[in-house]
Formats: sequence, structure tokens, C-alpha cells
Amino acid sequence: MRRLALSVVAALGLWVQGAGAVDLAGHTADYKLSLESARGGEITAGNGTMTFEILDACDGWAVRQRLKMVLTNHDGQDINMVSDYTTYESKDGLSMRFRMRQTTDDAVTSEVAGEARLDRPGGKGTATYTLPEPGTKALPEGTLFPTAHTAAILTAAMQGKKFLTLPLFDGTSPTGAQDSSVVINGWESTPSPTSFAPLAALPSGRVRIAFFDHDVAGQQPDYEVAMRYWSNGVADALSMDFGDFVMSGKLDKLTVPKPGC
Repeated sequence: MRRLALSVVAALGLWVQGAGAVDLAGHTADYKLSLESARGGEITAGNGTMTFEILDACDGWAVRQRLKMVLTNHDGQDINMVSDYTTYESKDGLSMRFRMRQTTDDAVTSEVAGEARLDRPGGKGTATYTLPEPGTKALPEGTLFPTAHTAAILTAAMQGKKFLTLPLFDGTSPTGAQDSSVVINGWESTPSPTSFAPLAALPSGRVRIAFFDHDVAGQQPDYEVAMRYWSNGVADALSMDFGDFVMSGKLDKLTVPKPGC
């Protein structure tokens, strides 16, 4: 499952192709995960946790996502899956360092690392890998890194747009960029009920994103995620579709520090 690493990414005050600044908040969000549904009968139960953290590092944004899941198969055996994903993105949107490590029952199943550069924000560029083996991949015109991708979605939502198609490079796969298809199910200017004070006065909206291999036409999504996004970049009500099973994620704890590095 190459998409295990990616479910939620956010940015802080990032300029996106002249669309204006999106006023997002650095934060640490803890989620409780549970099995929403399964296909094919292989997975019968599941639970887990996810922590998403984004820090202002002055000239860039440091992101770490730690995902732990325990899945039970039809034989009653538990499968322990862990993903640790980190990135560092420059605030000008031109460069990114990335590393992702996945394990299943303590055995490493995937490891990707390297750096990527774009010739301009939302332009084309190159990803240079050190893991799983040295190599390069060309990034197509229009590519966004994860923080810019999130900011572009929120900007579009605030402008009343319903659909977006954006190339994304997130560093979770050695195959380079993928395509994302985004559906925005309305943007509510009236605050939605929430028990988290930093979100109580903010607008929000429902978003669904499907990810596809960039070089393969007409295929099924590699991964899909639905969520409620608040205007500061915090997400809740996650539904993460990994193909064989779907996990739901509920925001359990949220810390939003004061702005600044």
C-alpha cells in the first residue's frame, strides 16, 4: 500500500500561483482510527492512531505524520502496520526534502527518500531519490508539493470552486508525481459545531481527493481520502480508502501554538 503515508497535509500562509495567502495554522493533531468498511473479506477488524504535526521552521515548513494501524484478517491474525513520513518544504514552494518508511510486523516494506525541486511554484521540476535506489524522475508542469496542494484546495474552496485536477509530488513513492482529482462539496461560511476551540469560529467544507498514477490513463484511484477541512488547514472526519479497506479518523486532540518560528 504505497499510499499508506499520505492522508492529511497542511501549510502555513503559503502563496499559491497568485491566488493569495491562505492563513493556515501550525498544529499537532492526534486522530483515533477505526475500520469503516472492508472489501473482499480479508480484513475483519481494524484500529489505530495517527499524529500529524506541522512546524514553522522560519524558512520552511517541517511536517511529520506517524500512522499506526492494527488490522485483523479473517484467520484472526493481527497485522501491525506503521508509516513514518516527514517532509521539509521551503516557503517559496520550490524545494522539498522527503522521507517515508513503512513497516509491517516490524519488517520494512517500503522506504523512500530524496529531494525535489521545481523551476517555479506550480511549475515543472525533478525529484532526486536516494532510496529505494539512486535515480531521478521528471516532474510535470503544474506540479505542487503537499503544502501548496493543500493551500490550493482551500483557496479554491473559498472561491466557490467545486472541482480541481492538480499534479502532486509528495515523496511517498519512487515513481514520481501523481495526479489528484479534488471534489469540494460546498464551503460553509457559518462555523460548524466542534469541541475544539481553535476551530469554533472558522468556516469549513467537505473535500474528497482521489490520487492516480500520473503515467497510467484510465485506472482506478490508487488511494482516496475524504475529510472536513477548516480554513486554518486542520482536518477532521477522515475517511481513508486504501482499496481493500477504509479507515475512519476522528480528531481526538488538537494543539495550535502561537504563530511564528
